[in-house]
Amino acid sequence: MTELGPVAWPPAPIRTERLVLRESEARDRAAFIELLASPEVHTYLGGPRPRDELEREIPGAPERWPGSFVVDLDGAMIGQILLRRATRDSRPAAAGKADLGHLFLPRAWGCGYAAEACAAALDWFDGVLPGEEVMLTTQTANVGSMRLASKLGFTEVERFQAWDAEQWLGLRSPIRPE
Repeated sequence: MTELGPVAWPPAPIRTERLVLRESEARDRAAFIELLASPEVHTYLGGPRPRDELEREIPGAPERWPGSFVVDLDGAMIGQILLRRATRDSRPAAAGKADLGHLFLPRAWGCGYAAEACAAALDWFDGVLPGEEVMLTTQTANVGSMRLASKLGFTEVERFQAWDAEQWLGLRSPIRPE
């Protein structure tokens, strides 16, 4: 994955009814470690990373890069939204397109936060890179992500086998500038 392209970063925090999407800060380090070490979060992502390894590797202030949003609820990180450019060596239908990813702590599941945060990130994306498609890949076994993809307007382009599981690649048609 590579950077999005010519976007001003960081944007002003994006506020929704309940959430704030913002750049990462030093106070988010523990939540990043929890997110990356969680077996539940990584059920469909190849498994969690060892906590002790993360404690050694994650810097005091987690890395910041264009397209990486911390999802903040009442002043605490509950998840992350990623918008990155798919590389040329990815699936042909995805190559060069923006790729939406999301990770949320299990305590934030089932509350609609992922849909709210992803919709806000996509609205931001449409404003800074109008007319571009966005893709999303998830395992077909990940029912929650499949449901979210549909809710966000992604439609199936293809299914394929990777990482010993059936994967689903969906595309969201761009919002055309007026």
